[in-house]
Amino acid sequence: MNFTEKEISPLASIEEWEDDLLERYPEPKNAETKKKKEEYRNYTDSERVNTVREFYRLNHTYQTYDFVVQKEKEFLKFDKREMSVWDAIDFLNTLVDDSDPDTNLDQFQHLLQTSEAIRADGHPDWFVLMGFMHDLGKVLCLFGEPQWAVVGDTFPVGCKHSDKIVYPEFFEANPDSKDERYNTKYGIYSPNCGLENVKMSWGHDEYLYQMMKNYLPEEALYPIRYHSFYPQHRDDAYSHLMSAHDYKMFKWVDKFNPYDLYSKVPVPPNAKELRPYYEDLVAKYLPATLKF
Repeated sequence: MNFTEKEISPLASIEEWEDDLLERYPEPKNAETKKKKEEYRNYTDSERVNTVREFYRLNHTYQTYDFVVQKEKEFLKFDKREMSVWDAIDFLNTLVDDSDPDTNLDQFQHLLQTSEAIRADGHPDWFVLMGFMHDLGKVLCLFGEPQWAVVGDTFPVGCKHSDKIVYPEFFEANPDSKDERYNTKYGIYSPNCGLENVKMSWGHDEYLYQMMKNYLPEEALYPIRYHSFYPQHRDDAYSHLMSAHDYKMFKWVDKFNPYDLYSKVPVPPNAKELRPYYEDLVAKYLPATLKF
C-alpha cells in the first residue's frame, strides 16, 4: 500500500504522541511527578490537536490484523541493518524534534533521563537497561515506516476494538470492524488466553520486544512490549484476554510508566560522564551488535 507524505508523517514529530499522552494522563498512575501539567506545552493548541486526530485516524483505519501480520513478516526478519546499540542511538538521534518546548534534549539524553530516574530509585540493573532501551524501536521511522505504525497507543487486533482506545470512532473505517472474524469481543481469541497469544497493533513496542526477548528477563520485556498499551494499563479494557500471569507482569508495566512519561526535566544528564556505566550495562546483557 502506498501512502502520501502527509499520511506517512501526519505529526510534526513523533514526540507529539507523547505530548498528547501527557494531556490525557497528566498525573502518573502510581507515582508523583515533580512537574505540574501547566508546566508542559499548551495542550489546547488547535493545530496540535488536529494533527494528533489525523494521526489516530490513520492509525485506526490501517492497523488491521492483516497489516500486523504483514509488518511482522517484513520487519521481524531483522534484515534491515546490523549495528551496535550506540550506532542505533546515533541513528535514532536524527529523529530529534527541535520544536518540542518541553525539552531540547536528543533521544540519547531522553533515554538517559528515563533510565537515570529508574537507577536513582534503586531498581535492578536490567530494569535500568530496559528504561534506557525502551524507545530504540522508533528506528522504524528511519526505515520508512509511517509514524502511525511506529508510535501511538497500542491495542489488540483480531477482536473488537474497545471504546476505551483513544478516538474509538475512527475504527469505523477499519475493515476489521466489519469482519465477523474480528469484530466480536473475543474475535479469534479465547477468554483469558493470555497476551502472549494476542497480536497487538504494530509499532516500536512489539518490534523492540522481539529483538530483546532472548536477552532480558521477562519483567523487563513486559514494559517494552506493553508500555503503549494504555487501554489496558489505564482502563483495564482487555481484562477478558489477560491471564493471571499477565496481571502479575503488568505490575512492572505500571512501575515503568511514570519514568517514561514524567521524567522530562530541563537539566540535561551528563551523557559523557554516564556513558561508561551504560557501556558496561549494555555489554552485560546484549551482544556487540544487534540486527534491526
